[in-house]
Amino acid sequence: MLGIIGGTGLYSVDWMDVLESRKIWTPFGPPSDELIFGRLGSTDLVFLPRHGHTHKILPSEVNYRANIWALKSVGVKRIISFSATGSLRLEIKPGDFVLPDQYFDFVKGAREKTFFGNGLVAHIATAEPVCSTLREQVFNSGIQLGLTIHNRKTYACVDGPRLGTRAESLFLRGAAGCDLVGMTNIPEVFLAREAQLCYATIAIPTDYDCWMDDPAQHVTVPQLLKRYSQSLDSANSLLRHVVLNHDHEQPCACHNSLDEALMFDPQTLSGDAKTMMNILLK
Repeated sequence: MLGIIGGTGLYSVDWMDVLESRKIWTPFGPPSDELIFGRLGSTDLVFLPRHGHTHKILPSEVNYRANIWALKSVGVKRIISFSATGSLRLEIKPGDFVLPDQYFDFVKGAREKTFFGNGLVAHIATAEPVCSTLREQVFNSGIQLGLTIHNRKTYACVDGPRLGTRAESLFLRGAAGCDLVGMTNIPEVFLAREAQLCYATIAIPTDYDCWMDDPAQHVTVPQLLKRYSQSLDSANSLLRHVVLNHDHEQPCACHNSLDEALMFDPQTLSGDAKTMMNILLK
């Protein structure tokens, strides 16, 4: 089963045959919205809008653990997420598509970034945090559709909700070597790895953040929303192509990411801890 996490502006599911919507309970509280179940071709799908269908949740308020847990608990094995971002590179133009393979964690607030703790110790490997198989499938679909799509880029995640300062933008572009800046993929990408899920993001740059000398190129909310909405038709076409033309049930090393990460024996657990591990390990 393939999970889709919709970012800013991607709230509709008219690209799939909707079967039902369902509220999901998680040990971490409610996810961002109801899960919408559907089908496209022979692929079962689950859609979840990251900010809620009315966009009422700030990036720092998203219950990332509940979102990933909910998707895993209903049988999702792979996740494609969509994210509006700023571009830190001249060659990555607003309206292009970008596939990160690396992340720079610039989040300083108190987001819950792991399922572990409270006696459960684990250290997940994230040298390669994105599923290379899923990312390459998305990239190949983009090429076949004739889209401008950039592969293997680095996404810097910041707190938000404010837009960045020019000093921050220059630091992320320069010293940190990042290509994109956004507010939502961390801890989402790392929680997906802890849940043994394949994960890849389709980032849609809407602006050049604020590193350029020309103030007219600095990001504004109206500019962001306008450019993102202009990309949604192509984004939906890309998603449909990925779903219809690739195998979403093939085995992947992402599905065994906890094999050498746990510092405890799951067989000794009971109660809530056992319930959590049963979901993460299935």
